[in-house]
Amino acid sequence: MKPQVIVADDHRLVAEGVVKILEQEYRVVATPTDGRGFIDAVKKFRPDLALVDISLPLLNGLDACRHVKKSFPEVKIIILTMHSEQHFVNEAFRVGVEGYVLKTSVADELLFAAKEVLKGRTYISPVVAQGLVNQALDSSTEPPRRPNPTPTVTLSFRQREVLQLVAEGKSNKEIASTINVTVKTIEFHKARISKELGVHTAAELTKQAIILGLIAPPETPQAPH
Repeated sequence: MKPQVIVADDHRLVAEGVVKILEQEYRVVATPTDGRGFIDAVKKFRPDLALVDISLPLLNGLDACRHVKKSFPEVKIIILTMHSEQHFVNEAFRVGVEGYVLKTSVADELLFAAKEVLKGRTYISPVVAQGLVNQALDSSTEPPRRPNPTPTVTLSFRQREVLQLVAEGKSNKEIASTINVTVKTIEFHKARISKELGVHTAAELTKQAIILGLIAPPETPQAPH
């Protein structure tokens, strides 16, 4: 029986391209287009493997993967994204994913990554791996610096959810409906978030959401070829 796979990407052309690559060796059981749909699909199908983009709407890919890894640690996950920035890579592996592949990769690399991850190994695209090496070399030649506190450690999971939805332009009512709480609860969370981050305008909150990796800068849809 073919291993079951979920492909989570909000760009339909990308998802279709990835499915076409995988379908000869895997059974793609769902192609959700947002983070919450991805979590629901995992609950329903309990796949062997999931390929997940970072910049998913409603709930970003990294937080969605964090939720999945907590509830279904047996599900193997590969991040499939355009973003090679080190803070995304570092956060992905802190979440517990097994692979990190760039969408600029060729189809053969994606298939190889899937096989490696399903064998219990870790796979990182060579370009990303080289970036990690360069980062390590740079840090080893620089004097130790006192780490600066970042907003990441001060926001709860619920606050991160709310911040992402604010950054996506959702109204308080829409956010409340999405996460099943009252509008007053959303107002409370927004006030706490603004206080924690020291920002107040929608533009400033959006910038912080990008910095935290809750939403990614605009990317050009591109599937492995």
